Amino acid sequence: MGLVVTAAVLVSASGLAPAKDSAATSNAVSLAQLPVEAQTTRSLIRSGGPFPFQKDGVTFGNRERLLPAQPRGYYREYTVPTPSARNRGARRIVCGGKPPTKPEVCYYTGDHYASFSRIVE
Repeated sequence: MGLVVTAAVLVSASGLAPAKDSAATSNAVSLAQLPVEAQTTRSLIRSGGPFPFQKDGVTFGNRERLLPAQPRGYYREYTVPTPSARNRGARRIVCGGKPPTKPEVCYYTGDHYASFSRIVE
């Protein structure tokens, strides 16, 4: 139970609401509300890189089905670095649309695809 309370406090403190189904992806977060590392990643997406991780820009399969259904290849994922993490961490930005530098929509996840918030600029 303490873990659930802690997660709720962290979500509340970050200003990001967890998504429980695809309808929840309508939760919006402004770019300014995201961690500074996410803001930097968003700038890299717009400029086409260079990206710090080899897997940045790969197709995101939406296996969790939390984002709106789209054809394969529509979504791409990018790592949002986590300070002190020894690996890529859990934070990502997932964008959809072409070209990748001008996506139609982007989502932020701080919990490795368990929830998403739509990024509004």
